[in-house]
Amino acid sequence: MVNYTLEACVDSVESALGASRGGANRLELCSNLIIGGTTPSKWLLKEVQKYTDIKINVLIRPRFGDFCYSEYEFNIMKEEVRMFKELGVNGVALGILKPDGTLNRNQMEILIGLTGAMEVTLHRAFDVCFDPLETLKEAKQLGIRSILTSGQKNTCMEGSSLIKELVENSQGEIEILVGGGVDAEVIKKIGPITGAKAFHMSGKVNEESNMNFRKEGVSMGLPSLDEYVIWRTDESKIHKARQVLESI
Repeated sequence: MVNYTLEACVDSVESALGASRGGANRLELCSNLIIGGTTPSKWLLKEVQKYTDIKINVLIRPRFGDFCYSEYEFNIMKEEVRMFKELGVNGVALGILKPDGTLNRNQMEILIGLTGAMEVTLHRAFDVCFDPLETLKEAKQLGIRSILTSGQKNTCMEGSSLIKELVENSQGEIEILVGGGVDAEVIKKIGPITGAKAFHMSGKVNEESNMNFRKEGVSMGLPSLDEYVIWRTDESKIHKARQVLESI
């Protein structure tokens, strides 16, 4: 019996298949992973569903940036939850904060009310909330299944003390899903320290574009990003992480 979660965060069919072959037992499907992820299209989901039967949780995030949303953005999020429920996903990852950094319980309750039997993950909005232990308590009350967190630091190793505290305070009622710099070596170190059994990773590598002709001096987005490099999930990185999880 598998007693751990290895969730791969992916934004392409290629990455989803690599993660599945490597041994991930859940996907978080998104778009634009390079900016932290946004909501994927239904067509990306449908293409992934054609080729794998792995559990898929879909990110609900209408834009890059903070997690305090306008009424227009909230309306979009509601429709996206409804759509992905109809498309048969396992769950959704979402999170909304008030301007003061507390959880927007009213809007969260509305979204959760639309999910039906889908699992709900409170994503890394948790890592910029005002009071993590209070938010953990509220997440339990809302019936949220998982909290994705790096321990309110840039990496989970830096946030390991809070992650340990969250695991202890979760009392088995909610999954503490560790993210932020996760790979096989990190799992080996942080697993025994924190008691965590659930990990979230992209396992990404940089692949060169197939483009031979490359127009110099024209940028399609941020000039700091190389548009001829593509992020892909490396099957071997996922496999190594799974091996570690099976041994601890």
